[in-house]
Amino acid sequence: MYVDPPAPRPREVGERPPITATGPLDAPQRAWEFNPDYQRLVDAWNAVMPHLETLRTVLDKAYSRAKSPQTWDAPVGERYVEDIREWRERLARYRHAVLTAISDEAADTPRWVQTTANAPHAFP
Repeated sequence: MYVDPPAPRPREVGERPPITATGPLDAPQRAWEFNPDYQRLVDAWNAVMPHLETLRTVLDKAYSRAKSPQTWDAPVGERYVEDIREWRERLARYRHAVLTAISDEAADTPRWVQTTANAPHAFP
């Protein structure tokens, strides 16, 4: 059983950049924006999770039905149960790999980046 890694956090309401200008003569004046690359990772996580959950739910349902003694009355049934169990394990490993890749990339990507667009200037 794998535990999902931490998800990238979307921008929260009222969240501010980590550093603000300390005065009008700061050189160079910089504005901050929420990192679009980080936002893409948040979007990727949110896009992939429903699909992974759907696959897990379907395989869990098939596995529980396959294990039922009312489903199979022949010894060959155990082979199908083993196949479904293996598919569930593969899905768990795949889910862990995909979510870990997104989470690791988010951990290495800054949430805020500096930009010169719309930066305040001391003199026009």
